[in-house]
Amino acid sequence: MLAFIMFTDCQTDGGFSREESELINAGAADDVMRVLTVDDAQDSLFLRRDCVDLDVHALKSPEYARLAARMLSTVTSPEQNGVGIAGPQVGISRRVVAVQRFDKEGEPFEVYPNIRIIAFHGDPEPGPEGCLSVPGRRGEVLRWQDIEISYTSPTSLSDTTERIQGFTAVIFQHETDHLSGILYTDKLSE
Repeated sequence: MLAFIMFTDCQTDGGFSREESELINAGAADDVMRVLTVDDAQDSLFLRRDCVDLDVHALKSPEYARLAARMLSTVTSPEQNGVGIAGPQVGISRRVVAVQRFDKEGEPFEVYPNIRIIAFHGDPEPGPEGCLSVPGRRGEVLRWQDIEISYTSPTSLSDTTERIQGFTAVIFQHETDHLSGILYTDKLSE
């Protein structure tokens, strides 16, 4: 058992563990990844983990580029048709999310490594939410409509901050909760 734990924690040249690299490389760059759900006991335990940052080696690796592409393929696939997805939802316990930017022209999907919410502005408001990892359910959750995020730019590798408002701010909060093992069902309004 100890040998297995040490094996899965070994880092590859890209900064990902061997297990993570195998999962990321298990399909073509645009292949959809399996979405973990609370309906599976092992998946549910994995979804409750705290995620760790991606180091510089990981961000510069082919595995990161492939993970970002596969996360985008997964969230936009007709089977999922989501507006955001987080690393743990595809079995990668790293601080990375893909979010549809309804606040930008063309409503593009973008990937944010090492993301954190650093400020909330105003008062939270209730709104409906669902989750790819909690299939078939929806509920009301209090979320802020105005937040500030911090993340590592994958191109410059520098810390970047941005203010986000509206529905896109809600998506960022939902996805970053996943990085701390929190599901929207933990925050349902009474």
